[in-house]
Amino acid sequence: MRTLTIEPLTKDAFAPFGDVIETDGSEYFMINNGSTRRYHKLATVETAQPEDRAIISIFAAEALEMPLVIRMLERHPLGSQAFVPLLGKPFLVVVAPPGDAPVPGHVRAFVSNGRQGVNYHRGVWHHPVLTIEKRDEFLVVDRSGSGNNCDEYFFTESEQLLLDPQSESR
Repeated sequence: MRTLTIEPLTKDAFAPFGDVIETDGSEYFMINNGSTRRYHKLATVETAQPEDRAIISIFAAEALEMPLVIRMLERHPLGSQAFVPLLGKPFLVVVAPPGDAPVPGHVRAFVSNGRQGVNYHRGVWHHPVLTIEKRDEFLVVDRSGSGNNCDEYFFTESEQLLLDPQSESR
């Protein structure tokens, strides 16, 4: 079983999968009479149909036991999905490029610094939210509308991957 190397989350490394939502290194302009920096359009909400709507939710997540065997990934073919940490805690991200099915050899793992969020582009395969801490909360921006917007893919036993935070590269 291949153990995923956990990479630091950077805009360049994550670009094939979506957007890193962070202020570090991002352009801004001043608003509110010069008292506020607006980091404008850090990510774009993607929807498939004109009647779709972007919605905002909060996910309260519990940590899974690590190391974790990655048995499945999911994707949202009709809209993007963004996760922004609310409590400032680092979290893990496991992704694979869009396609009919995720390719185990193309699966990558990242760790957020707790001040970065992610926006998965439409169709990007990803693991459901992976908090490192016992409990964490995320502001989630995604699509609401008709149609099935969640496909799940379950790896065969020989395709499964191991996610071990002890293997994190820094």
